[in-house]
Amino acid sequence: MDERHPIFCTIVPPHVLDKLARAEDPTLSEPACRTLEADAAQRTRRRLTTVVGTRAALAPRGPAPDKPQRTIHDCRHGTELPGTKVRAEGDEPGKDATVNRVYAGLGATFELLLTSYGRSSLDGEGLPLIASVHYEENYGNAFWDGDQMVFGDGDGEIFLDFSIPVDVIAHELAHGLTQYTANLSYFGQPGALNESMSDVIGSLVKQYTLDQRADQADWLIGAGLLAPRITGVALRSMKEPGSAYDDDVLGKDPQPGTMDDYVRTGRDNGGVHINSGIPNHAFYLLATQLGGKAWERAGQIWFDTLTGGELAVDADFASFARLTVAAAQARFGDGEEHQAVLKAWSQVGVPTG
Repeated sequence: MDERHPIFCTIVPPHVLDKLARAEDPTLSEPACRTLEADAAQRTRRRLTTVVGTRAALAPRGPAPDKPQRTIHDCRHGTELPGTKVRAEGDEPGKDATVNRVYAGLGATFELLLTSYGRSSLDGEGLPLIASVHYEENYGNAFWDGDQMVFGDGDGEIFLDFSIPVDVIAHELAHGLTQYTANLSYFGQPGALNESMSDVIGSLVKQYTLDQRADQADWLIGAGLLAPRITGVALRSMKEPGSAYDDDVLGKDPQPGTMDDYVRTGRDNGGVHINSGIPNHAFYLLATQLGGKAWERAGQIWFDTLTGGELAVDADFASFARLTVAAAQARFGDGEEHQAVLKAWSQVGVPTG
């Protein structure tokens, strides 16, 4: 695996936590500050382990299995990873609902990749899926650290348990899929594509588990994660970027849906969680125009683009869009799928010519 880009990826953008950390109410600001501090420590660790080699990169390889190899650990509100092993592959569900949800979410993601795209786990070789739960005290995030998944319990005021939405689990795992394939860098447009690919896979896994057609899906990322006091429905909306929340504490969802509203910023690694709304919306438009199960045609085109070997680590939206057009033609010919891809990118203002 090429690890040119030591990436630590969280589901909640740092700009959201920054805003919470400045809240006058300490019940809101203190958990956000702790979360930011924990994230900063993990980013440092990620840079160091990239130099010496990660567990995932050094794991032994054998024949690619058709069953997942899941292991769940409990941090018991500490920060030492992976924590105490509490459930292994094949173990019966226990009393901890968080453990059970994460175990199921890892399995659902593995199943979608295998049954829909013929890929055994994140690396195509059956990479074991490792997760840790109950990380830190009131930790308001979930992340992929290059080796494994980690989930916080939330603070109960802003965020609930991060294992509740299956798309959050799949989103973070999909960062591992990107790491083992296109290895998109994590700044500006390639970073936004990295985030968007995770949102796409997250939404597809959710739709797959619910057996939904594209027109039945809510296209929300993180629905069920926000606490009752928050005016909002999710972290992001692929259907209507910018509409997921509008709250006195969190602020307003800043995502644009088209290039007309592209956000230029130095924060959030150049707006990776913000401008991802544009390719997110393109995928939603494609999937709903094609109809049926989104993972079957729209998802296949995006998967082919990610894994095809032609996507540069510094790809911008336009180059990604051109490759999706080529992938649609290669997979489906010049028919409905090809035209739908062209139309979707045109609607969000990204050129494909």
